[in-house]
Amino acid sequence: MKLEAHGWALELLPALGGAIGALRHDGRDVLRPTPAGARDVLETGCFPLVPYANRIAYGRFGFAGQSHQLPLNFGDHPHSLHGLGWRAEWAVMKTGQDHAMLVHAHDGRAGWPWAYRAEQRVVLAPGNVRVELSLTNLANAPMPAGLGLHPYFPCDAQTRLRFEAEGVWLADATMLPTEVAVAAHFGDWAAGAVVAGETLIDNAYEGWHGAARIGQAWGGFTMRGEGAGVLHLFRPSGTDFFCAEPASHLPDAINRDGMDALAPGESRTLAMTLNV
Repeated sequence: MKLEAHGWALELLPALGGAIGALRHDGRDVLRPTPAGARDVLETGCFPLVPYANRIAYGRFGFAGQSHQLPLNFGDHPHSLHGLGWRAEWAVMKTGQDHAMLVHAHDGRAGWPWAYRAEQRVVLAPGNVRVELSLTNLANAPMPAGLGLHPYFPCDAQTRLRFEAEGVWLADATMLPTEVAVAAHFGDWAAGAVVAGETLIDNAYEGWHGAARIGQAWGGFTMRGEGAGVLHLFRPSGTDFFCAEPASHLPDAINRDGMDALAPGESRTLAMTLNV
């Protein structure tokens, strides 16, 4: 499915985790383009994280006096990752030249015993694209709830990143948070720093101020987050992409008293706007 308006060209992949396959402005890649024939959502340009973001340690958590075990959904990784939506097919509910809405409905099985409805809305406008993700609890009891978006941005030797946050969580070998360090631990992002590097960054920045400037050779753009107090930075070594992921909570927050709960019928929303 393709949307084209206001100089934007966007491809949606509803059957592949509700992902964005490509996003270009005036012919320039704003998100990493998905390879032709891709079958893995991890090859796409951006995908939704719902009903939680990042990791839940060993897939185990307790809530309202009950213990739960989620499937381990990322190969031999020891933790459950990124929720259920990224492994699901999304239904197309509304579409137009400059907008679309995708829906993912969960029936309360697959280890997450609460029914919910997730909606992802994409709108193209002059100078910006907005991606909004919402989650509604359809169960008859409170449900833990988290949201995030996982955009992949092109990265070369000239790509720079600037944002402000209160601190960054260091992590153990399995990428679970261990302790807080100063936000400049991996780079002086507040001043703007080159993204490319030789070491892995896969860490959550708490107290994110809600904006990040991504400088590219052609100029770049600003990403703004709503409902997202965390920015998770993923920078592998030696790749042509990096991820700056707006999220509502830290990794493994459900086991650390840091995740919201939704009452029956209640909703939560997170949004990302890219401004060129």
